[in-house]
Amino acid sequence: MQLSSKNARREFSLLSAQYSLNPKKHLRILMAKPGLDGHDRGALVVSRALRDAGFEVIYLGLYGTIDQIIEVAVQEDVDIIGLSILSGTHLKVADRLIKEIKKRRNWKVRTAIGGIIPDEDIPKLLKLGVDAVVPTGTPISKVAEVLTTALTERKSSASGRKKRAVKDSEVG
Repeated sequence: MQLSSKNARREFSLLSAQYSLNPKKHLRILMAKPGLDGHDRGALVVSRALRDAGFEVIYLGLYGTIDQIIEVAVQEDVDIIGLSILSGTHLKVADRLIKEIKKRRNWKVRTAIGGIIPDEDIPKLLKLGVDAVVPTGTPISKVAEVLTTALTERKSSASGRKKRAVKDSEVG
C-alpha cells in the first residue's frame, strides 16, 4: 500500500468531494484505539491516508475509554467515530459504544469498526448498530468509500440506517 501515490490522493479527493454535501466542510473523523490494545500502526496509516485525502482526522491515540472517545467526539463535532480493534474485543466494545451514543438521543454520529474482524462477526456488529465494518487488509481507497458512503446515506436519508461492510473475500 503506497500512501504517497498521486492516484490514491486523487481518488480520496474525488471521494471526499463526491460525498460531502457541503464542499467547504471536510468530513470529520475521530480515530481511536479503545482498551489496552497497543498496536496502532494500522490506525495511524488509515488516519494519515484519510488526512492526505482531505478528510479532517482527529487521532485520539491508544488506550482510550469509551467515555473519553464519546466526550472527544462530542467536543470535536465529528461525523464518524472510527475504532481500530485488534484484540478480539470488537463485539463488546461496539456494544458499549452504541449504547453510549443512543443515550444522547439527538446526536447523529456514524460509527466504524476496523481491525481483525472475522467474517462471522460482521453481521453481529451491524446488528448492534455499527454503520461500517472494515477488516484488516482492506485497501485504503475502499476504507474511504465505505466511510463516505455511510455518511452520505445518513445525510440523504432521515429514516433508516444502511450498513456497510467489507468482507475478507473483498480484501485485496
